Formats: sequence, structure tokens, C-alpha cells
Amino acid sequence: MSRYIGRGLRVFCFYLAVLAIGRLVFCLWLQEYWAAGSGMAELGTALWLGTRLSIQTAGVLALLAMVPAGLVTAFCRGPGQRVERFLNWLLLSATSILFVASFPYYRQFHSRFHQLLFNAGNDDMYALLVSLVQEFNLPLRLAGALLLGYGLWRLMYLLLGSFREGREGVPAFAGSRGGFLPGCGHRGWCRGIILAAVLYVLGRLVVFGGSWGWETALEWENVGVTRDAFMNEAILDDYQAIYRGYRMNNRLLACNGLNFTAEQIRQLAAARAGLAPDSDNLDDYLRRSAGGAMLERPKQIFLLVSESYANWPLLDKYGDLHIADGMKQLIAEPDTDYCPAMLPNGASTISALTGVVTGLADANLYLTTMPESFAAPYVTALAPQMERLGYETAFWYAGPATWERIGAFTRAQGFRHFYGRGDMPESAEGSVWGCDDEYLYEQVLKGVSPDTASFNVIMNASNHSPYSVDVAGKGFDEEAVCRALPKEAQGDEWLLRELGHYWYADREMAKLVADLKERYPGCLIMIVGDHADRYNIDKTPSMYERYAVPFIVTGRGVRKGTLLPDSAGSQIDIGPTLIELIAPEGFEYYAVGASLSRDNRQGVNYGFWITRDFIGEADRWPLEPVQIEGSQGRGFDQAALQQYIDNVRSVSWWRPKYGPVLDERLLEGR
Repeated sequence: MSRYIGRGLRVFCFYLAVLAIGRLVFCLWLQEYWAAGSGMAELGTALWLGTRLSIQTAGVLALLAMVPAGLVTAFCRGPGQRVERFLNWLLLSATSILFVASFPYYRQFHSRFHQLLFNAGNDDMYALLVSLVQEFNLPLRLAGALLLGYGLWRLMYLLLGSFREGREGVPAFAGSRGGFLPGCGHRGWCRGIILAAVLYVLGRLVVFGGSWGWETALEWENVGVTRDAFMNEAILDDYQAIYRGYRMNNRLLACNGLNFTAEQIRQLAAARAGLAPDSDNLDDYLRRSAGGAMLERPKQIFLLVSESYANWPLLDKYGDLHIADGMKQLIAEPDTDYCPAMLPNGASTISALTGVVTGLADANLYLTTMPESFAAPYVTALAPQMERLGYETAFWYAGPATWERIGAFTRAQGFRHFYGRGDMPESAEGSVWGCDDEYLYEQVLKGVSPDTASFNVIMNASNHSPYSVDVAGKGFDEEAVCRALPKEAQGDEWLLRELGHYWYADREMAKLVADLKERYPGCLIMIVGDHADRYNIDKTPSMYERYAVPFIVTGRGVRKGTLLPDSAGSQIDIGPTLIELIAPEGFEYYAVGASLSRDNRQGVNYGFWITRDFIGEADRWPLEPVQIEGSQGRGFDQAALQQYIDNVRSVSWWRPKYGPVLDERLLEGR
């Protein structure tokens, strides 16, 4: 068996070499697609990360070939070599076909294999075949790919050597006693120990995408760290690209949305807008007219969406922890207002960002997978409306542009500029999910011109597992925080690590706000957590402490009372709030949400609703309100709140899935 395992390791190395060399050829052959300024440094990064990621692919390919062959050999002996040869020929042929196809595919779509591959069955297959033959020389390319696969197969067995039959027809990789077992003796045990160690190391690298553990694991969503879109695509080998397409397509298929009729949506939307339900154009009910600027027009606007920045550490009951002192001091300033009754749009970062970017509530639609999201901005998208107000728009993200297709998505939804991990200095420290907050903010301060009116959305990443920031080196007093914890939590080292990263995120945000106010006098700054529900001190936290995030507004002209004293909302209300604060009277805009400075006193998301005094589950009827600790317990109209919930959800489902036309026929065959 040891010889057979050794043979499998050589097969693995051969596949890895084929994938690595194929990536190099792909990059050099399509050099015209390199971004301006890209050179050997970007190429080296793509090759290095790609090879690490392909360790996973090569491991899977080697297992697909060697495990079935090994099982056949163990039970049948003779046919094992033929099974191995056939499987390797099959896999190398498939690898070659994909490699050859990747060149015209990229030229056509400017992408490696992606989600569109899984939609091909919806096309006219005959027309597709004719197109492949006439436009892409399918027969010639297929013949060339098969010839390449055969050549690689021959090369593999030239390097490996074929099975050698023993006198009794037993393969040479069998054990020293003729069985499929390790040899005995000191050499056999030493060989077994070495092989076990090699397999353990290799197994971890395969499982974690060329990394030692999940904290630094590479996968298709987080490897695109260069500033060159082509290089980010080249990092993926063909199999990883197909897997990406498969995952994205599954997310799209999960977009089954909700269950409302067109007439129900018309009635709900009309009632919310205060209009007669006589239009089939949903956008008519989403049109708003600004009431007039409440602040002097700021030249620069910053919306900071902070990773896992829950509201509970801001509560007085947790004041002894001192992990949120930066934001608590900011909230106390006279030019700052704060809403503690805010819900995230969903349970994940991407839900928060889609809510902020599109203005649409989470309605069980994976917007970053839907073709409609990339065709044009939704009418409620924030960036185009800010451009109409005279602002240049930019999205700053600490992580890779390829994560959830966030770079392409934000540009498609109207942001003029996108800056991701590839735009950060190579020396910037961080995790696989993005650079540390201080480096992101440094780039924002360098990149935003004081002379240009701009709207900037900033998404940080440090307060996220694997929690890799050296918070102790940054000044986090772990012992003091530990003493402030309940006794049952003081031994929880992982909780302390999480709290340390909250402290770091809070401190860096406070520094950023101070720097922004100094560099851009008169700027407006908004801060919101992307979601909560990641960690709490209490193992059974209240619904409010588990899910609520803070919403903070600060800058020139802001005062206590800028937001309604009983305001509440969710992330889809940020856009309307911003527009109502700065837009001239009569400015026309579109929104599902409403302004917290004018009339919004409730929020809803994928599963919950909130007012200033109560929170509850949105899918229960009648609604079961749970009073927020320390609130006044002011009552509310349950029927009106239920109508609001249904309106926000139904409109946020219909508009991206079916468009602006309210037509029952669109639901046929759903």
C-alpha cells in the first residue's frame, strides 16, 4: 500500500503541475486583457495564490483516479491498473477540454467559467451548437483538446511508469507478502510513519485550499485580491471556476422569494404611498418628494458599514467592558445623533450591503446572483440618486472584489468607483477576508479629494473571524475586560478574542471620524453595523441584544433630535434618511424605506420587526411584541405595522424579480 500511496502522491503532483502551467499559459496568452500597470508582481501573485488554491483541485482529481483504482485492486487485483489508466485519461481529457475552452470563453464573457454555464440548458441547444461550430471552431478545438489530453496522459505514465506485474499477476505496489497491506519491519514502519505525516499535511492543504487551517483558507470568494480583474479570474483554475458558477447558480435557484399576488402588492404599495391603487407601474408608488434639506449641503458624505458591530456593547449595562468607548463618546457629542432601534437587512454582510446599495429589503432573493442586478441599477439604488444630487460615488471594501461579486455588483448598481483589497498596500496586514481597518481607512483618507463632492460607502472587515488582529499589541487590556465579565465567562478565551476585535473596530472608527472631520470640515458621516448575532456575553441574549445594530449620524449641522426621538428602522431606511437630510425641497427620489428624520418609526428585515420600544418576529400573527429593556413601552398599531411589513417585503420581492410592471401573468410558471 505504501507504494500505491506514493504513486498517488505523484499523480497529485502531476495534476498540480498541469493546473499551474495551464494558469501561466492562460495569463501570458491573454496578456492583452491585463489591466494598465499590471506586470510581473500581479502575475506572481496570481500564480502563487492560484497554485495554492489548485492544491485543492489537484487533490480531488487524484482521489477521483486513485481511490476507485485502489478499491478495485484491493478486491479484484488484476483490473486495478486498467481502472487507474482509464480514470486518469478521462480526467486529463476533461482538464484539457476545459483549458482549451477557457480562452474563447474569457474573450466572450471576460470571465472564467461562471454562472452562465448552468443556464445553457435554457437556451436553444441546436442554435448554441451551431454557434459553437461556426464561430468557435468546435470540432478543431475539441480535437486539439483531446490530443492535448492524450499527450498529458502519455507524459504522466512516462514519468510515473506503468504497473509492473509480478510473477503471480499481483501489482508491484502490493505489500511485501503479496497482500494490499504495508510491509513489515523497521523500514516498513518508518515508511508508513512518513507517509502518514505527508498525507496529514497534504490533506489539510487540500481541505483548506493551500492553507493550514480555516483561518487562512483560500476559496473562490476570497482569492481575488489583486487590482487587476483579469488576474483575479486567472487565480481560479477551470474546476474552481465551474464550482463558483455552480454555487452562484444554486444561490440564484434559492431566490424563490415570497408569495404575494400583483393585486395585493398594488394595494399595499398604494396604501403606503397614500395613492389610489390605479397604476400597474410599481415605481409610481415608490416615488418620493424630498421635504427640504435639514442640513447645510455637505461636500463629502461617508457611510461606514461596520462588520459585526452590534448595538449591545453600547448599552449602559455593559459599560464596564469599555469596548465601545469610542462610539459612546461620539454619541455624546452635540453634533451627533443616534438611533438604537435599528435592524440589519439580513443575517449576513451581503444582505446588509444589498440593502444599503439597492434600497431593497431582504426578500429571499440573492441579488448578487440575479442577472437583473447587473443589467441596470434598480430604481431605488442609492448611488445613482446621489449622483443626481451632484456627488461622485465610491465604494471602499477591505476585502477582495470577487467576494460575492461585490465589485461588479456595486458598479452595476451605479457606483462610479470601487476599491477593494487589491487597491490596498501590499504591506497592509489582515486576514483572508480583508485588510485590517486602519489600512482601509488610511486609503480612504488618501483617496478622497477635499475638492470633490463625493459619497463614499466604506465596508470594513477586521471584526470577523478568524479575528487575526494583534489586539493586545494595539493596546487592548484583556485582563481588565476579563475582570468585568461574569465569572462564568471569564475563562472563555475565544469570547475575549471577539471582544478585543470589537474594541479594535470601535477604536479605529472613532479615529476615522476624528480624521474625517479634521480633513473634510463640514462632512456628514453615518455609521451602521452590518449585522449582529455573532457573539454575546449572555448565552441566551434577549432578541433585542442579539439582533439590533446602532445607527449613528454625525457632522456639521447634526444635533440631538435630527433623527426622530422615537425613530426606528432598518438598513433600507438609510438612503431615504440621507436624501431627506441633504436634498432640496421637491427633489424626486425612489425608495422602499423611509427617513428616520421625517416619519419612520418601525423597521423590518428577513425575520424581525422593531419599534423604539418593542421587537418581535415578523412571521407571527398576531404580532407578539417583546418590550426592549429600558424603553418607555409606548404602544403601536398592530394592523398598521403588519401592513408595513407586508408592503416592504412584497415590494422588495416583486421589483427585482419581475420588474416595475404589476401583471399577474408574470407569476405564471413560477
